[in-house]
Amino acid sequence: MTTVQGTLSRSLIGGSWTDGHGEMMHVRSGWSGTPITDIATCTEADVRHAVQVAEAAQPAWAALALVDRVEILRELNRVIAANTEEIAQMITLETGKTISETREEILEYSAPAYQKAAEEALRHRGLSLPSTQERSNNKRLVLTHRPVGVVAVISPYNFPTDIASIGIAHALAVGNTVVWKPSEWTPVSCAMVAALFAEAGVPDGVLNLIQGKGETGAALVRDPGVDAIFFTGSTATGERIAREAGLKKTLLELGGDGPQIVLADADVEAAVDGAMLGCFYLAGQVCTSAERILVHESVHDEFVSLLSARMATLRVGDPTDEATEMGPLCNEGTLARVRAHVQDARDRGAEVRQFGEEDGLFYPPTLLVGVTPDMEIARAETFGPVAPVIKVASTEEAVAIANSSELGLTASVYTRDLATAWRVGEALQHGTVNINESTNYWDQLAPFGGTGKSGNARELSQWFFGTFTETKLLNFDLNDQPRGDRRVMRQA
Repeated sequence: MTTVQGTLSRSLIGGSWTDGHGEMMHVRSGWSGTPITDIATCTEADVRHAVQVAEAAQPAWAALALVDRVEILRELNRVIAANTEEIAQMITLETGKTISETREEILEYSAPAYQKAAEEALRHRGLSLPSTQERSNNKRLVLTHRPVGVVAVISPYNFPTDIASIGIAHALAVGNTVVWKPSEWTPVSCAMVAALFAEAGVPDGVLNLIQGKGETGAALVRDPGVDAIFFTGSTATGERIAREAGLKKTLLELGGDGPQIVLADADVEAAVDGAMLGCFYLAGQVCTSAERILVHESVHDEFVSLLSARMATLRVGDPTDEATEMGPLCNEGTLARVRAHVQDARDRGAEVRQFGEEDGLFYPPTLLVGVTPDMEIARAETFGPVAPVIKVASTEEAVAIANSSELGLTASVYTRDLATAWRVGEALQHGTVNINESTNYWDQLAPFGGTGKSGNARELSQWFFGTFTETKLLNFDLNDQPRGDRRVMRQA
């Protein structure tokens, strides 16, 4: 692994570490203030160069035997896992994620993404279709898939190597090349991963890393050589990408509204466990966080009492400490949004209970009781360590409030009744509904994505391939038998 002061302070284009020609980006740890490095950002011309390099490398990469690509991806799994500790420590320094969370990110998600994509590519099937347009046995219709070409991967700060890796891995598995623009909050940890591609045997130009802020990402989206875009981030940015992308294929995973519904017959202790994971994992900076907790009035007081007791024991502090359970927020923008949402709730009559004091980017675990649907915290994604509790009188009211958002990523329902779980699960307008499980639960081989303004399409496993490949039909006429009647007689 190269040093931060060396190549990891640069961009990777065509196998060479190079400086961009834009302004300097001063990278430091937001929570500790530690300077990390300075990076020259990429201009539109730099982006154009990276895309051209990816275009040039793509035909040869696609022409590799599938088993060769698969072996390289399996090797990426191994080499990334072998460098877990160094990468994890850098993610923690850059973002404030706890060291246990960052180790989990590398070992359970980032590294295995390449192995899983490899296995999915081995099982990516075509179809043989029947001929229906003429009375002949000469036709053979074969449905195949081809890579789209160059895929732009624009990744967020909360899972900097995981979310990027699942996109990169599946794009490469089916023969595409990639230009990756990581978040400006996590440039070095992502460069650490990119540096391992050569060690795993990935040819030069197949994976390119460009450093920069929003302007660099916008240039990548606009570039005419980009054929598909995988973006995870805010709804506002996703909408801009959708407008700019035109006819390019896009897979956009955006914000979430995370309703956790706790019904009258719920296991309340299990629901509290779900809320703790849903609200305070990664200090709430997860698109699947429990952004609204809708609790039936008959169990409301018990739920609030148990949740309050659990929150009081949450260990908040230095994210590099093995014992820490929740670290700081990543940046000032996130902190400002959390403050504003909590203040709005307080001004509108919610009871605010905070367990600890605000210190820099460390925001205390916060419980809001008496939240109403008109409050900002109930209508927009907060992305912080806040548990907003809304009391409801019926299942129908809970579903109506849950569906009132423009977002629809992940929801959860706590109930002991199978029929209720089924009915509510069907009624919720969300891409995923977890039953008796936190909103922050997902499976890496299941389809993931949202409805409404939470995004389009589905990612993970084989569902990625719908964006990263083009469906292609081959029509064969064997021409070895009489052609027959091309007219197909239809009954009147």
